[in-house]
Amino acid sequence: MEAKAIAKYVRISPIKLQPVTALVRGKDLNEALTILKFTPGRGSEAIEKVVKSAAANAENNHSMDPENLFVAEVFAHKGPTMKRWRAGSKGRAFPILKRTSHIGVTLREKE
Repeated sequence: MEAKAIAKYVRISPIKLQPVTALVRGKDLNEALTILKFTPGRGSEAIEKVVKSAAANAENNHSMDPENLFVAEVFAHKGPTMKRWRAGSKGRAFPILKRTSHIGVTLREKE
């Protein structure tokens, strides 16, 4: 039995999220939430929100015990990139790429 949660179009680059996902992968639910709470940076807040959502899904939709849950999978995939332009000298334009991410979490019960 597993519970999932996905946050799409999060306005942070997936490269900035990858180190935070590696911190919580395979950890118990309470330990993962503690790690995310005390990890600096915007990425940890976004991932913490998705982990809490997956925990709520597990408890309410699948009747799982939150004490027996662990983070089985965490991913931060690339979403669409918003393209903007910044004025340059001599009438030129320089591109600005505003990257987005899709964050997903899967929780499973311990055997």
